[in-house]
Amino acid sequence: MPDPLEGLEELLQVVRRLRGPGGCEWDRSQTVQSLRPFLLEEAYEAADAAEAGDWDSLGKELGDLLLHIVMSSLIAEEEGRFDLGTVASGIAAKLRRRHPHVFGQREALTPGEVEKQWESIKAVEKSREGFFDSIPRSMPALQASWRIQQRASEVGLDALPADVPGRLESDLPEGAGELGDWLFDFVNYTRLLGHEPEQLLRSANAKFVKRFSAMEALLLRSGTPLGVASPEEVSEAWRTVASVVSGGCPEVTR
Repeated sequence: MPDPLEGLEELLQVVRRLRGPGGCEWDRSQTVQSLRPFLLEEAYEAADAAEAGDWDSLGKELGDLLLHIVMSSLIAEEEGRFDLGTVASGIAAKLRRRHPHVFGQREALTPGEVEKQWESIKAVEKSREGFFDSIPRSMPALQASWRIQQRASEVGLDALPADVPGRLESDLPEGAGELGDWLFDFVNYTRLLGHEPEQLLRSANAKFVKRFSAMEALLLRSGTPLGVASPEEVSEAWRTVASVVSGGCPEVTR
């Protein structure tokens, strides 16, 4: 395997060339703001590869993500704000501060205790910030809701799993605001049961798409593809593929 520092230096020089005089006009025109959607996309693609356990894809996607870190750091350097060395040293210093059981007086802690210690140290370091300021505004709302409730539970503001279903049933939403509150409560219920709602919904999405694709193929083989098949034929095909597609899917009627 190549030396990590040599590889990083090579990447830095390539990006410098792309951003420099005579380089690529597209790369030269980028700002940290214009790169934001691509940064998020690359992060999601890396997360997909990690979830699938696809090591080859993960290596490539991490490279794409690293490119964005290097590019944004170089743009900051051009503006005299910070550089890649500052970024790397900053995160290294943070890791040392937030792992006193490793870099200070050694102490054996469980993963749960490490997480509580991390949050406690972070709270001291960010005492001037609002309690939820560390949650990115760009985070998907479902994941942000889960994180907000997780953080609130750290200071004792929490509910018992048995309390939530009754509230969900009794407070059936009637308007947009109530729908939001109901969804917030439902996210809390999934968290209390030990699940991440974002992951649960991703799995449900995948199961639905898998069953839908099987239904689409069945209709095509029968000579009545989607767009031609009647609502009754679509519903019948949907029920037929239920026995072949594992994992189950919600019933859908038209």
